[in-house]
Amino acid sequence: MIKRSSTLIAALAAFVLMLSACGVQDEGGPVSIARANWSSGYMQAAIYAQLIEELGHEVTDPAAATLSPYSFYPALAAGQYDLWANGWFPLHEIYLEGENVTGQEVDLPIEEIGWSVAHGATDGLMIDKATADSLGITSMDGVAANAGVFDGDGDGKADLIGCNVGWGCESAINDQIANESWGSRVEQISGTYDDLATGVVDKVNAGEPALFYAWTPNWTNTVLVEGQNAVWLQTNVNHIRAVANTNFLDDNPDIRRLLEVVAIPLGDIAAQNAKMAAAEEYSEADVAADAEAWIAANRAQVDDWLAQARSAG
Repeated sequence: MIKRSSTLIAALAAFVLMLSACGVQDEGGPVSIARANWSSGYMQAAIYAQLIEELGHEVTDPAAATLSPYSFYPALAAGQYDLWANGWFPLHEIYLEGENVTGQEVDLPIEEIGWSVAHGATDGLMIDKATADSLGITSMDGVAANAGVFDGDGDGKADLIGCNVGWGCESAINDQIANESWGSRVEQISGTYDDLATGVVDKVNAGEPALFYAWTPNWTNTVLVEGQNAVWLQTNVNHIRAVANTNFLDDNPDIRRLLEVVAIPLGDIAAQNAKMAAAEEYSEADVAADAEAWIAANRAQVDDWLAQARSAG
């Protein structure tokens, strides 16, 4: 289990309490859906938005609220948003708890719901296969012992190409660096993930060592392939789940039921991610069209979900 950051949790809780005191809880109006700021989750967000519209609700455009987990979860707890489809668990568990001003733990009014992708999402750390084979590296301890191979800035530490600031994986990697025996020889390089990953692909194609964070489903899996040009050093299995404001769910039992039953095959997400990555340009209209096409291709199942939702409502 990754150690949780008490500073992060306290800051999130304080932010939630401040927003709640300001009375920002949405009353009526359209269903407010956000989406995560990683492109591999865009289609899921669009699918959920379109399904909720089919239930008869007005829905905001998820693309208008593209957020990091660090920004989304406290805003969700405060009622600024109603839900998103991009929860990763257990990776995002750090955002579901907080502390009040006396230091006591409190449960925030948000909950994971449904199993969009159960047991199918994997994240962890990889290196290029050539370096793994030549140096016999099979773990992060092996990376630490050969830190200079991955050291691009000359500080004596291996450069771990990591995550955007504000993502759960960025916090998890930093916690590992602070607490694991290999951490003193490794530093995380944060930035815009797609740009960083493109640089990793260039390194691997050029035969240069690369240490990096990766996850599935994502476009990187089509070019950085386990056993071909990359190998996992550590992996974590996650569930992709919708996350919603509890008060919103209580007020909308039809949406609660819909979120409980929707499931999107991992292969369908991966195929759309690969299509999106291969295109020179990919617009929000293209993402919406992919969601529409997926719903049409799965209409019988979708109609059953909607029927269950309407019965609950």
